[in-house]
Amino acid sequence: MATIVQKYGGTSVAGPEEIRRVARRIVETAEAGNRVCAVVSAMGDTTDRLLDLAREVSPDPHPREQDMLLTAGERIAVALVSMAINDLGHEAASFTGSQAGIVTDTSHTKARIVEMRRGRVHEAIEEGRIAIVAGFQGVSTARDITTLGRGGSDTTAVALAASLNADVCEIYTDVDGVFTADPRLVKDARKLREVSYEEMLELAASGARVLALRSVEYARNHGVKLHVRSSFKPDEGTWVVKEEDMLEQAIISGIAHDTSEAKVTIRAVPDRPGVAGRTFRPLAEAGINIGEIVQNTSVAGLADISFTLPENELPRAEPILEQLSKDIGAEGFTCEREIAKITVVGAGMKSNPGVAAAIFEALADAGINIEIISTSSIRVSCVVPAADAERAVNVIHERLRLAEDVVYA
Repeated sequence: MATIVQKYGGTSVAGPEEIRRVARRIVETAEAGNRVCAVVSAMGDTTDRLLDLAREVSPDPHPREQDMLLTAGERIAVALVSMAINDLGHEAASFTGSQAGIVTDTSHTKARIVEMRRGRVHEAIEEGRIAIVAGFQGVSTARDITTLGRGGSDTTAVALAASLNADVCEIYTDVDGVFTADPRLVKDARKLREVSYEEMLELAASGARVLALRSVEYARNHGVKLHVRSSFKPDEGTWVVKEEDMLEQAIISGIAHDTSEAKVTIRAVPDRPGVAGRTFRPLAEAGINIGEIVQNTSVAGLADISFTLPENELPRAEPILEQLSKDIGAEGFTCEREIAKITVVGAGMKSNPGVAAAIFEALADAGINIEIISTSSIRVSCVVPAADAERAVNVIHERLRLAEDVVYA
């Protein structure tokens, strides 16, 4: 008997009919002879509406109380899904994150799981019941209710799959799987049959929103096999597995794009040892994540340093950059909001030279200027003007022939 953990997002349980559809799918999985645990997100846009309500009451909601408020959305959803399953003749029991033994650190609104305690979910499954667990939430080591941040239900599902030694963690969503590019931008984007953890990590970190980054990290670290599937179709989706377990490996798995970042350039920075550390330390201490970094060639002992960061962090970063420029003797800084990061990911880059050249040629032929380039062994990222983002994704997708199923041995 296999153990299967399923996760259903907000669009999958947006209303009564959708909830009944999810209940039928869970029951079908159980009737096929499997032990089932399902993780459920809040219905539709419930979380956004609760956030709006909080801000109407308080312009700066207290993080602890905001977590208490937001977790109500998932508790409503799990109770309704359990009711629908019980009406189908199967016994289901709903659990909050704390009841499921999900213990987190004390960081409200973006807590990290530190422990999975064996408890009521394990007992329910062993007794033949279907466990329905509220996603996105846990209880801190200080015994406060916490939330795991955006995409937290994915992380909940993966953590439960690891704790239950599940055979697979199925992530049900409103898309058919992982595609070579966003199918809303690229008409001939192709669904991938499988992708490695490392490739999925790069895609998730670079703007692909099919899976939350932290859930992929957790899956890789605990060896949880993921299956990304559509909530509305019975078709097989995309498997996320160890690279050595893949039946075949594409040269390039896909392209991600991200328009949520901004570019900062600190001008005329003294080019001497220690300045780079002094430049980025204050931003790190403020918890601001830095993306791509490039430093131009020193002229007369001065160089410009450019880097990307989340656009919504600019209001916090600007006062730090103002002081920082004075402290290191720089001329000043500029911020550019209208940028996009285009990232091409593929394990095949390690053994197939010429991919980077093809990417740069495709952008050059399209007249698209590259502002920053960064690479890893399986990734090439280019920062381009935001107005060119859609065109950049399409020309690279066409140049790399990603609509075709190109593989290597």
